[in-house]
Amino acid sequence: MFDTWLPLLGGLILLIVGGEFLVRGSVQVATGMGVSPLVIGLTLVGFGTSTPELVTSVQAALSDAPGIAYGNIVGSNIANTLLIAGVAALLCPIAVASSALRRDGFVMLAAVLAFAAIAAVMPMGRAVGAIFVLTLAGYIFVAFRQERASPSPDHGAVYEKSIALQEADPALAPPAPPQSSLLVSALIATAGLVLVVFGGKFLVEGAVSLARGLGISETVIGLTIVAVGTSMPELVTSVVAGLRKQGDVAFGNIVGSNIYNILGIGGFTALIAPGAVPVEIVSFDNLVMIGVSLVLVGFAWTGLRIARWEGALLLTGYVAYVYVLWP
Repeated sequence: MFDTWLPLLGGLILLIVGGEFLVRGSVQVATGMGVSPLVIGLTLVGFGTSTPELVTSVQAALSDAPGIAYGNIVGSNIANTLLIAGVAALLCPIAVASSALRRDGFVMLAAVLAFAAIAAVMPMGRAVGAIFVLTLAGYIFVAFRQERASPSPDHGAVYEKSIALQEADPALAPPAPPQSSLLVSALIATAGLVLVVFGGKFLVEGAVSLARGLGISETVIGLTIVAVGTSMPELVTSVVAGLRKQGDVAFGNIVGSNIYNILGIGGFTALIAPGAVPVEIVSFDNLVMIGVSLVLVGFAWTGLRIARWEGALLLTGYVAYVYVLWP
């Protein structure tokens, strides 16, 4: 069993460390090339930190393990909504004052519904993947236009996700001026990419071996262990935001991550390795994802905050979900 857990845990560590190096190096290269800090925040920082989930899902799909590939995407969304939002709200009630964030809650809900509906009737083909990726690009472009045009504090989810990450790890903030040469920064980013690729390979191999060793489906492993493991950056940043009483930032981090998971990771996975979403995810976990997304948006709209008791309810819901899922 140790031989099974070792590549799994080692892969997770390589993914997280490699993802950190990849984003740091990329941010420094972009800064050195004169790219706007807002563009860097909305793209490299916001989506770059989702690289562990992206590489894991693509590697799993290419390895003919769709349960891990799509279990990672759906399970990460459920963990973000129940586990991470629950922990953050317990630390400090999450105030959702921004109308832009409430709007983005509905964008998240629309993405979740679209993914679940398509997965129920057809495989996730390249055309679907392309539509998802283009939709995400359009969403980020609109967010950039709105953030640049409006000096008000009414920020959207992708902006708040970027801020949450930069405050949890100041090294992700665009340096001014760049602290190292472009060559060094590029080497850091390349090293991070290599670590992420190998980490994803080890994580998928370990997850498949663990599922076979325990006699349970790869989908369950993908929905739980892999999903929670690759969601660790979101957990850390939301906890930091909660401790600093930055409710909008915590909520934006969760909503932004869920949008990136469905449109970005789901889209790129379908583009690179098209295939059907496992029937057990379609018939149960997608419905859970829709339900908990509705609950999160409902909590944010009623009273414009997620209270501690609502956080406890979300956390209890995650424990119940894992209990039902795990054999």
